[in-house]
Amino acid sequence: MAKIICITNQKGGVGKTTTAVNVSYYLAKSKFRVLLIDIDPQGNSTSGLGIDKSTLKKSMTELMVDQASFSEIIVKTKYKNLDLAPTTPELSNAEVEMTKLDSRFTILKKRLKFIQDSYDYIIIDSPPSLSLLTVNAMISSNFLLLPVQTEFYALEGVAQLLESMKLVKKVNPDLKLLGVVATMFDRRTSLSTRVLAEIQKYFKSKVFETVIPRNVRIAEAPSHAVPVGDYDHFSKGARAYRDLTKEIIERTKGQK
Repeated sequence: MAKIICITNQKGGVGKTTTAVNVSYYLAKSKFRVLLIDIDPQGNSTSGLGIDKSTLKKSMTELMVDQASFSEIIVKTKYKNLDLAPTTPELSNAEVEMTKLDSRFTILKKRLKFIQDSYDYIIIDSPPSLSLLTVNAMISSNFLLLPVQTEFYALEGVAQLLESMKLVKKVNPDLKLLGVVATMFDRRTSLSTRVLAEIQKYFKSKVFETVIPRNVRIAEAPSHAVPVGDYDHFSKGARAYRDLTKEIIERTKGQK
């Protein structure tokens, strides 16, 4: 049965989608069967893996209003072992429709039951807000992975997110904080160093040893619709995500 990891932070621009795409890529490179679920209406994970949204007949939009199953929407990516449940901007409209459903908090969890034996890891890229879509992602998951950027106001909103996690645990008592990954780290600035120390003080052993640097190759890769490991295998960004993925594999080993 797949280990399901929700990558979330209610702040935008913290490297959430970048982390989802690149961890999924490196898990697949490690010969795990991986499904990346794009439940963020911006659809950046979808375009970041080279999928043209205009060609999609069905996507997460239909699945979240109970009008499609995963088997109808999953697409193969060009990377071996890596599948994608894509999304389109219409997903933001689906949230209004979801409020009318009795299963509005658990529809994703119910749908996942039919496919989770087909994968080793399922990665969910959630929206940068505490929305109904995010709650669905958290209720469906075994683990939360929290990217936090090493910049001013980094921990703003994190306390609220952790409070939401406590509420979700009443519905999904198995949910665990897998870890916190510091992103956009610039060793040339004292601010980055201070914020990293603050993150480590706040989250202690939950902080991954790997720190994701501010790196031009990470920034460029999405414009080429590929993960950074495919764009520039030897870049600092690629090495960092490869190392982070190794830590994730180690932390999830033997866990459900």
